[in-house]
Amino acid sequence: MRSKKERLAQAGLLELGGILIVAPLSALVTGHDLASMGSLAVVMSTLAVIWSTVWNWMFDRWVPTRQRSATQRIAQALGFELGLVLVTVFIVAAWLDLGLWQALLLDLGFVAFFLVWAMIFNPLFDAVMSRLLARKAAREQQLAPHNTR
Repeated sequence: MRSKKERLAQAGLLELGGILIVAPLSALVTGHDLASMGSLAVVMSTLAVIWSTVWNWMFDRWVPTRQRSATQRIAQALGFELGLVLVTVFIVAAWLDLGLWQALLLDLGFVAFFLVWAMIFNPLFDAVMSRLLARKAAREQQLAPHNTR
């Protein structure tokens, strides 16, 4: 199981990487300035970090392993994005002065981006964490006093 610290690191790194990619892309695609799209991305990301922490904690309870199938990864990513869009579509509409339909379409663009990003990022994060935890366990084993009976 993941620790709270690991869950926060996972969510934070996922969102930070996403902001750095999606803000300039969305500004380019929508014609809104980078400052508006960047600050919107930060607000949405803050909400996403909170939701991600809660969602991944729940998902870890349902699927308590790091070795997840592609179907489980898709369920993890879709559950996160669908929960988030219920809140963010209204924020996007207000922030960019858009109608709900336009905001939903833009929000779905964010969802599509982050869905792909999460499916790339999460397995990489798990692989890195598995290696780090294995190294830590090996170091601890080497440092433990040897029982010589």
